[in-house]
Amino acid sequence: MFADSGGRITRFSSTPDDIAKAQRLQGRAILPGLVNGHSHAFQRVLRGRTEHRTASDRDSFWTWRERMYHAANRLSPQELYHASRMAFLEMLLAGITTVGEFHYLHHAPDGTPYADRNELAWQVLRAAGDTGLRIALLRTAYARSGWSKPAEPGQARFVTPKVEDFIADTEALRAAAGNSDMAWVGVAPHSLRAVPLDYVREVVAYARAQQMPIHMHVSEQPADVDACVAEYKQRPVELLEANGLLDSRFTAVHSIHVTAEEVSALARSGATVCACPTTERNLGDGTLPADRYLSAGVPISLGSDSNVQINMLEDARELEYHLRLLKLERAILTAKQLFSCATEAGAASVGLPAGSLQPGRPADFFTVALDDPSLAGASASAKMESLLSHIVFSAERTAVRDVVVGGNFVIRDGSHGRADDIIRDFVQVQKKLWNLP
Repeated sequence: MFADSGGRITRFSSTPDDIAKAQRLQGRAILPGLVNGHSHAFQRVLRGRTEHRTASDRDSFWTWRERMYHAANRLSPQELYHASRMAFLEMLLAGITTVGEFHYLHHAPDGTPYADRNELAWQVLRAAGDTGLRIALLRTAYARSGWSKPAEPGQARFVTPKVEDFIADTEALRAAAGNSDMAWVGVAPHSLRAVPLDYVREVVAYARAQQMPIHMHVSEQPADVDACVAEYKQRPVELLEANGLLDSRFTAVHSIHVTAEEVSALARSGATVCACPTTERNLGDGTLPADRYLSAGVPISLGSDSNVQINMLEDARELEYHLRLLKLERAILTAKQLFSCATEAGAASVGLPAGSLQPGRPADFFTVALDDPSLAGASASAKMESLLSHIVFSAERTAVRDVVVGGNFVIRDGSHGRADDIIRDFVQVQKKLWNLP
């Protein structure tokens, strides 16, 4: 494989001259870089901090959310940078080359805008640049706590009450970030619970005019559906379709609690669904009807969401394993389908022409060591279906050895050049945040 100075694949060649110039990766399989379609990088600080029962009669997503607010409101801009770097380092070590960062920390903890209203977005973008990860910064709109409910104190950092301010801030970030295939901007109305319908319409109209990706949390919890029906007399996907808000640039994140007609509506629009199985099982959200979506022609991308675990291959296999548990069957989805969710569907969702290794596309790939214990017995000379099944269903993160983004090695032999500093700085953030010795 050869790439040009812009980091795009120019050709594949086996001529003697080209072989002499190439770097050989002996005993390794090369695969397209994985795409993480949905992340909240700052939530990396929560890992392991919410795995206990509270005083609540029933712990759920909603009790977890209160703990998340506690963490979100104690991070300084520099601490957000360190937390994001830690999450992005882990992504690279897992073979992820691109992330869609659903970014909703905008202001100081009391809701006061920073002098640069995009200060926190810049910290996240800096973290991605310093680790070598591509990023779609999905700037998130948040306006209220729920129907007829003002924002709660814990949400003050998230809220931009006026849609014109949200659009102006997003446009300022987009203009300053420039036209780079390493970092670009999309929009993300948080949810129909957190953003009124008229606000959503204006954000979507702005994004469409600029040809930006649009992401939104949809039907993650039954309570999201109930709240939407109470306010609008329609279920979330029904409402989005009725208002012309679904199209091929729209990604419905989670979209777990849906009817057959809502699946059909997403299929008609060309929208993508982003599943986050490791987070969805951690939060007790429910399981995605992945077989129904794929049968209807709805692409499924994958995300690490809360970053309780960062492993796109684990997310891919969980799509299948959840179905096996529900249906009491095996082999419902193939390794090829699942790997496409982790690559091509994710790339399309965040607006990147990537996800496969072919001329003209970014030279983004990762390698797995075929002598890793988790892959022992697999062979690069085996049928592609067999090798891919080994990787999708059995590979551990220890098997990932090299990661290349835009033709540049960012992980070499399982190591990142700045890992020691990144981990040290993150540990200090955790000590301060959780009052550790």
